[in-house]
Amino acid sequence: MPNHKRAIKQFTTAKSRFLSLSWLTQLAILTLGTLSLGLLMLFAWNVFNRNRTFNLTLVAGSSDGESYILSRAIAQVVERQYPHIQIRVEKTGGTTENLQFLEAGKAQLATAQADISAGPSARSLAILYQDLFQLVVKENSQINEFASLRGKRIGLQKKGGQYRSFLKIADHYGLTEQDFQFVGDNEEQANNAFFNNQADAIFRVRAPGNRTILEMVQQHRGRLLAIDQAAAMKIQYPAFEAVSIPKGTYQGSNPPVPGGDLPTIGVQRLLLVRQNLDNEVVQTITSVIDSHRQEIADAIPQENSDVKPLVASFSRPTTTGGTGIPIDPGAIAYYDRDKPSFIQENSDFLGLLLTMALLLWSWLVQLKRIIEKGRKEEADAYIQQAIALIDVDDPTTRQLSLRERQKKLDDIFELAAKALVTEGISQESFRTFNDAYKSVREALERKMRG
Repeated sequence: MPNHKRAIKQFTTAKSRFLSLSWLTQLAILTLGTLSLGLLMLFAWNVFNRNRTFNLTLVAGSSDGESYILSRAIAQVVERQYPHIQIRVEKTGGTTENLQFLEAGKAQLATAQADISAGPSARSLAILYQDLFQLVVKENSQINEFASLRGKRIGLQKKGGQYRSFLKIADHYGLTEQDFQFVGDNEEQANNAFFNNQADAIFRVRAPGNRTILEMVQQHRGRLLAIDQAAAMKIQYPAFEAVSIPKGTYQGSNPPVPGGDLPTIGVQRLLLVRQNLDNEVVQTITSVIDSHRQEIADAIPQENSDVKPLVASFSRPTTTGGTGIPIDPGAIAYYDRDKPSFIQENSDFLGLLLTMALLLWSWLVQLKRIIEKGRKEEADAYIQQAIALIDVDDPTTRQLSLRERQKKLDDIFELAAKALVTEGISQESFRTFNDAYKSVREALERKMRG
């Protein structure tokens, strides 16, 4: 017999045997089969996922920025600890461009200022550190407050997160984009304009102690200017925080710079992830950021040693920081790893459900036994009725002729067959009855012949 015909015959036989089982047994087999298939698929997916290589892109701003330097170190440590996660760090024009790449799916990870609105695909993974709004003017200038910048040359490219943050402050003071002359198509050009007295002020969103601002203060006669009214601005921009640049941040003495704690605005620098990235990958990256801080600090080049302390600022993102960005489920899985599991938290309720399930199963088993007993008793009744047709002492059949007995036997068989169809008796019980039926029929036929 060809293999395909043999397979069809085996399938047909198995199907017939399955259909001959009781509905409760069929339900149990289907349930166990479904659970087994589900477990097998889950196991296969885990094996596939563990052996899959993820090639990710992280967009992180300018190459001399703290977020880019930290991102490179994070990528190195992630790849060292988990070689199946490869992260390529790319430099960009800043937060706005980073968010555009993330939303378009051109990057899976991005650093961003918390005060710049992200798209619906963004999810937060970690707070890297706090950025400060830092405004530097020439030491001998007459600029003593933000409002005095009207009509001045600002070393700031007209795009990106820093530019948008600057305009938010300007708007609070009643100024618009047209009230300033912006110098430089990129940060390098803007910095050089300040160094060469072609810009009156520089605005940067950077961590305290930033090397470029240090150079402006110590080598190019820069003076830090306060940005006050942060608490008032927070009403419109919830991501803003009233903070200070500590006294002596850029020079300890002769004189200290700044000369006292200088009011300004702080915003979180976030590490964002695109929402469709595998949860286990996000959880893994989060675990490296949180538990391998020293290794990340060691991965930062010595020429950027001023960035190393920022590693201590890594923390869990919040949903109350004014960003409106949800925390990624993979990151939550890591941050909440020490919390009781769902089973632990609901052990009493689950125990009650288990007890109820066991009780229900017991009732189902008992019901099955009652049904099977009823089926057997009904089949036994048909057998007894058939045997009575050849029992000469049975008062119910004594007066019947042989043909009447044969007719009654056929009626009994028809009733048993209908009971089999309606599951009133089981296949096994019907087979037993059928054997009795054949024996009685043969006995009646012998009497009719003799």
